[in-house]
Amino acid sequence: MKLPNDHQTIEAESFLAEKGALKGQVALRPAKGQKFPTTLLLEGNKALLQDYPVGTRFKLQVSLAQRPGGEDYLFTSWQWDARVLSQPGDEI
Repeated sequence: MKLPNDHQTIEAESFLAEKGALKGQVALRPAKGQKFPTTLLLEGNKALLQDYPVGTRFKLQVSLAQRPGGEDYLFTSWQWDARVLSQPGDEI
């Protein structure tokens, strides 16, 4: 797979999917107010889902990608910059 060169930096958050094929699983989505809608899921860096609690917010590099069937998603590589912004229970 050729990695796209058009990556951007966004804020994203982990959440527990309540419907669809991912129901009951932890997933990543853009945070509200970002360039991309919260319905667009992120894929690629599984450590963000496994190593941090649900509700963690990240600053990530992402690239818009498309499945062979035409569905859009955001790709983030484990090799790209990722920074934790906050975790559940952090004081704001």
